[in-house]
Amino acid sequence: MKYKVEFKPKAIKDCKSIDKKTLQLIFSKVEVLSDDLQGDVKKLTNYSPEYRLRAGDYRVLFETEKDKIIIYRIMHRKEAYR
Repeated sequence: MKYKVEFKPKAIKDCKSIDKKTLQLIFSKVEVLSDDLQGDVKKLTNYSPEYRLRAGDYRVLFETEKDKIIIYRIMHRKEAYR
């Protein structure tokens, strides 16, 4: 199943502070993710949003809704779960 990817405003703002090479890695992982939730995806317990995608030292925090992936934050792993 192919998902549509939607970025929330905070996720777009997070992208502005990340260097271009790392952003390319993150977006390539998100592209793979949109094809049937492939990649290093983990369901989080007691945390919202429900899922995380690992992309190097960064974590993409997202939820799924029918045929959509909603990306809430893109954060460095040290800060992602605070």
